[in-house]
Amino acid sequence: MEPMDTLTLAVQDYYPDDFSYCYGCGRLNDHGLQLKTRWDGEETVTEYVPRPEHLAIPGFVYGGLIASLIDCHSTGSASLALHRRDGHELGNGVNVPRCVTASLKVDFLKPTPHGEPITVRGKIVEVGRKKAVIHSELIVAGEVCVRGEVVAVIAPDSMLNAAR
Repeated sequence: MEPMDTLTLAVQDYYPDDFSYCYGCGRLNDHGLQLKTRWDGEETVTEYVPRPEHLAIPGFVYGGLIASLIDCHSTGSASLALHRRDGHELGNGVNVPRCVTASLKVDFLKPTPHGEPITVRGKIVEVGRKKAVIHSELIVAGEVCVRGEVVAVIAPDSMLNAAR
């Protein structure tokens, strides 16, 4: 058996089905973005190519999409960080914690050009018992266009019970 390449494993592929319908990162949402977040060393990375309908004005990406990219990348990063904190890696058979956004801050530094791949890179700033703080940068063609900070928390029981 070949060893798994942990650099290609996306946390969203390990979310339980009940939590896989998010418009941004749900693998079961056929109309969503289906974002994938993975480890890249000690950072996390998500890559996405905006679709034609993601325009704000010709040539530039809609800010709501940008906020969604920062949001879902960061909650995925938090899930990865909490999972690793507990001594686990993706694919080892242990359930991944599902995180939701407690706080989202997005700073638009410059217009984000449309028509080129977007990379979101995250740094794990803090990992607590039930939360993680993630700083993310949205990069296009080597230029940082957006910075974000997300406080992500483990999904509360009310959400877990509602999904069942």
